[in-house]
Amino acid sequence: MASANPHKAVEIAAVLAEAMPAVEIVPRPPELGDVAEDGETLADNALIKARFVCAAAGEPSIADDTGLEVDALGGAPGVYSARYAGPEADSAANLAKLMAALVDVPPSQRTARFRTVVALVYEGAAPQLGAHEHPSVERPHVLAEGVVEGAIAMAPRGDGGFGYDPVFVPREAAPLTFAEMSAEAKNRISHRGRALRALLAKL
Repeated sequence: MASANPHKAVEIAAVLAEAMPAVEIVPRPPELGDVAEDGETLADNALIKARFVCAAAGEPSIADDTGLEVDALGGAPGVYSARYAGPEADSAANLAKLMAALVDVPPSQRTARFRTVVALVYEGAAPQLGAHEHPSVERPHVLAEGVVEGAIAMAPRGDGGFGYDPVFVPREAAPLTFAEMSAEAKNRISHRGRALRALLAKL
């Protein structure tokens, strides 16, 4: 698993374990350094991470990149969701910037969606950990996408999930935010769950 985000890792492992119980999901080796997610699209970033870890760990690697697209903000923060408030910003800062940007936007105009692209990169991996190559090196891969439509709440609600979950109200579960749902309920309709199930269908 290429993600260094422990919350994402838990969600990815849960969905894959349910669908493919015979497959072992291995956490990202802690000795790997960070890789710059400087792609222009979600697919670019997912592939950068998966290629990097596949090459370094010598195993097939799965990674995702997720963006929150808010219509009133022209689709922002989008691919910059994880660093919306700056390269060193945490989730709280990103959330605060989002809510400030929408402070005068009424509920009817707060439509948004979460979009996730998942990448699986495999074969041709380096023989030992640490044999890094440039993450743009082409390898066999599979991409899949998942989208969930919804809206941005007027204020954060709930203490579950992570990132923008306290303010995102998925259409299928309204008026609950993702942060007010159980992990199992969220995974059934979430962007990441849908992307992973689409990936499994391709495999």
